[in-house]
Amino acid sequence: MRNILLTISYDGTDFCGWQRQDSDGKKNVMRTVQGEVELALEKLHKTPVSLYGSGRTDSGVHATAQAANFFSPIDSIPAEKYVQALNSFLPHDIRINSAKEVSPDFNARFSATSRTYRYFIHCGQSPLASEMRYVWPIHRFPNLRTLNEMAACLKGETDCATFAASGDQSLSTFRFIDNAVFFPDGEKIVFEISANAFLWKMVRSITGSLIFFEKSGKDASYFKEILESKDRKKAGPTAPSTGLFLWSVSFDGIRRHV
Repeated sequence: MRNILLTISYDGTDFCGWQRQDSDGKKNVMRTVQGEVELALEKLHKTPVSLYGSGRTDSGVHATAQAANFFSPIDSIPAEKYVQALNSFLPHDIRINSAKEVSPDFNARFSATSRTYRYFIHCGQSPLASEMRYVWPIHRFPNLRTLNEMAACLKGETDCATFAASGDQSLSTFRFIDNAVFFPDGEKIVFEISANAFLWKMVRSITGSLIFFEKSGKDASYFKEILESKDRKKAGPTAPSTGLFLWSVSFDGIRRHV
């Protein structure tokens, strides 16, 4: 059995998130990215094959480089050939970008040391129709300096309870945030955040809160108070899923708790 690591991109608009959803013994009761890729793996291998992702993205969230591994009983296919083989079975809104063989003990979730998300915010009058699935239009240009001063409060080992969605089942709300920064991109601004892992809807909650607080005239000291309150009710509105991308997953560095 060979362990194969895939890098996967997808348009999350028409998916109920990454994780396969089963019910009453029935598989794939809703359309998910994991479910679609496992169906393609089953067609290729003529037997069910389980896929292990580096993390779960919510309904409507996209990915440029989700990481996932599976164990293949086929020895005759070079690892890189899985790209073309799987793409021939997959719908147009999922693409396998790369494939390589990894060690037998590798697991995309537990071997990952950091994940990076990017959130795209359109600030001009109106995005192009082709962009509407992939941005959050706010129709104004916020103050990047203020946003970055607030975002800097997130860096380090941080208790992110303020931005944990109701129903999150994580054992700890602490996360190691390596980077949190806004930068301009034409008529858009991009919020990039990297951490060892994320709570459920955490990135969208942080993004929405930062944009809301900046518009309300708040500053970094106010945001720090909200962060340290650990009170979900004090967070701002949650940003929509449209602008959020799982941008990359790293397997180098120190493995920290999740």
